[in-house]
Amino acid sequence: MSTIAERYARIRAAIPEHITLVAVSKYHTVDDIREAYAAGARDFGESREQELADKAVQLPRDIRWHFIGHLQRNKVRKVIGLVHLIHSVDSPRLLQEIDQRAAETGRVVDCLLQVHVAAEETKFGFTPGELLEFVRSGAWQACTHARIRGLMAMATNTDDKERVEADFRTAAQTMDSIRQCIGVEQCNILSMGMSGDYMTAIGAGSTMVRVGSAIFTAY
Repeated sequence: MSTIAERYARIRAAIPEHITLVAVSKYHTVDDIREAYAAGARDFGESREQELADKAVQLPRDIRWHFIGHLQRNKVRKVIGLVHLIHSVDSPRLLQEIDQRAAETGRVVDCLLQVHVAAEETKFGFTPGELLEFVRSGAWQACTHARIRGLMAMATNTDDKERVEADFRTAAQTMDSIRQCIGVEQCNILSMGMSGDYMTAIGAGSTMVRVGSAIFTAY
């Protein structure tokens, strides 16, 4: 049976060097994270504010924490000082809240806008049309401490590979459109692809993949 370190190293070696591999450590132990860290992992993804806070104080300071879960506005204050990147900005109001709380701390927080491309109502995010309308409106420019770096997307949870590929293509096309408004140098992160579909996502243009069970769960 392979170890966490071996699985992380195998995935890291299999994907292009320029792709950021976020090890999704939510629900896993501090010891599990230490094992992945020892194998070279520095980017870890969490989805609960308290779990992130508890782990952050126990682990090396050079870890880059990614908040990947649904973030409620009343919880923003708890994660602002801990995160390297918030992946799940799913509304203008949440972006504004992040901007306000970040301004209070005197730092700029990098964010991804979550685009809803899956054929599932349970996932959060802007539709591609809503996202383009928001970005083209220029309203985001009022945010001086929440910096939009790109998009996050999740494909439909299905075995239909064509559907998954179509979801990722839609996200990549939306990314191309918003980059023209925000700027190609600032807006350069496309976070999509998880344990079951990260290679498909990379093929569609992903620059960052979020892999959990393929690293932390032994099969």
